[in-house]
Amino acid sequence: MSTPVYDPQPLKKGALRITPLGGLGEVGRNMTTYEYDGKILIIDCGVLFPEEHQPGVDLILPDFESIKDRLDDIEGIVLTHGHEDHIGAVPYLLRLREDIPLIGSGLTLALVQAKLKEHRIKPVLEKVVEGERWDIGPFDLEFVAVNHSIPDALAVAVRTSAGTVLHTGDFKMDQLPLDGRITDLRAFARLGEEGVDLFLPDSTNADVPGFTPTERQIGPVLDQVIAKTPGRVVVASFSSHVHRVQQVLDAANANGRRVALLGRSMVRNMKIAADLGYLKVPDGVLIDYKKARDVPDDKIVYMSTGSQGEPMAVLSRMVNLNHEIEPGPGDTVILASSLIPGNENAVYRVIDGLTKLGANVVHKANAKVHVSGHAAAGELLYCYNILRPKNVFPVHGEYRHLTANAKIAQDSGMDPERTIVGENGTVIDLSGGVATVAGQLDIGFIYVDGSSVGGVTDADLKDRRTLGEEGFVSVVVVIDSKTGRIVSGPEIHARGVAEDDKVYEKIKPKIAKALEEAVQNGVRDSHALQQTVRRTIGRWVGTSLRRRPMIVPVVIEA
Repeated sequence: MSTPVYDPQPLKKGALRITPLGGLGEVGRNMTTYEYDGKILIIDCGVLFPEEHQPGVDLILPDFESIKDRLDDIEGIVLTHGHEDHIGAVPYLLRLREDIPLIGSGLTLALVQAKLKEHRIKPVLEKVVEGERWDIGPFDLEFVAVNHSIPDALAVAVRTSAGTVLHTGDFKMDQLPLDGRITDLRAFARLGEEGVDLFLPDSTNADVPGFTPTERQIGPVLDQVIAKTPGRVVVASFSSHVHRVQQVLDAANANGRRVALLGRSMVRNMKIAADLGYLKVPDGVLIDYKKARDVPDDKIVYMSTGSQGEPMAVLSRMVNLNHEIEPGPGDTVILASSLIPGNENAVYRVIDGLTKLGANVVHKANAKVHVSGHAAAGELLYCYNILRPKNVFPVHGEYRHLTANAKIAQDSGMDPERTIVGENGTVIDLSGGVATVAGQLDIGFIYVDGSSVGGVTDADLKDRRTLGEEGFVSVVVVIDSKTGRIVSGPEIHARGVAEDDKVYEKIKPKIAKALEEAVQNGVRDSHALQQTVRRTIGRWVGTSLRRRPMIVPVVIEA
């Protein structure tokens, strides 16, 4: 059952309005707007990757509709970290207004700048560091170091006279991080002492009990797997997972192997990370992919994209034997990532395909080759006890994650009435230390399909699913423009419907009869006649063939 949509009342003077445009009820396209004193601050602007029921779609963007008429009011976009689900939609928003300042850490801005270069956009960049206070328009921002699966992640405290809001972005509390940069709980405690009026925490692992394991547990496992592999090793991970690539480089170096990066985004992102000092590359380990062909199988590790089963990524192409590297007996493929909800079937198809080719497949279910980048329930409980927020609005996660996060808040002593479980478009107004639901916007999916942005609708996707699952039947009939009688046809052609075209001979007389009756009843409009044809053949195909194909009737007047 969908939530009723209703417009919020005009924002009261001195109140702060918070509206998520993506990231709630889903894992991706994170974007939240903050409105105060007529100005807007945006935190994150990411993409969601399509699922199987969205064929042909490349990316899904947040719904910008509510801010399209207020682009000049936007003071800036704060980017909490460099993952695609937080920065991937920035180019599409900057197409609407190119000079919106982008605010973030050094690595985050470098990654988004490289992305924008491909879109031929020259951004306005404002680099910040943890511990820094920064004023932009009516917003007083403080940036807090948080630990995540990518370096340089930041939480942001937003201060206005309406109160203080803490927006964590993605975070966890790894106490032994690879880069030594822990989540700054001292800053959290200080903010808690000052008073946090509204807390927007990451919810992705809220339904996982305990604590997220440390990244350091992964290194020895990778080292072991690589040491035991007689042939080639392929490690698939996210193209921005700098920590995981660091561990692969170290494990390869320890085992006398060299590493080649595969995938355009992997090569680009790791070069940026290395240039900025976030990735420490051992001397002589990294090798160009073209030169890696000459390295013996037992001396090479390939680091690739495709850990989520993406059809065009390197790993899927290997499985389909559409890549120069064809994993086989003696080779090991390591999937060093967790499953994003919705990608399970695609990932298992890749695992099955690799196994069929004879490769040894190591993944999270059978070895400790990945840990999450998100705080589990125990870590979130620590946050609530440290911060003691007055109100909480869980973000970043599917509905079960948001609900689990709210339950943790209530377990810590929070009033259930101050715990808001919302969805994309839920409008929250903060005033006098109280957060209330002020409205519910109608938030849609904005699909990127090739060069088309927003041109593809849910109806188009339904047609694509029908074509892919049920097939296609066309019916062409030519009628006399004066008499309405059939001159030629019906001519029927089918594609993707297993039966031979001859089977449709049975329905042709019924189509002709239905058209003649319609004409006799005064129907002469070609669209109405096409609908007559559609209904007639649709009923027959449904009952006789047990199919529901796409039917395209064409009635031509001659």
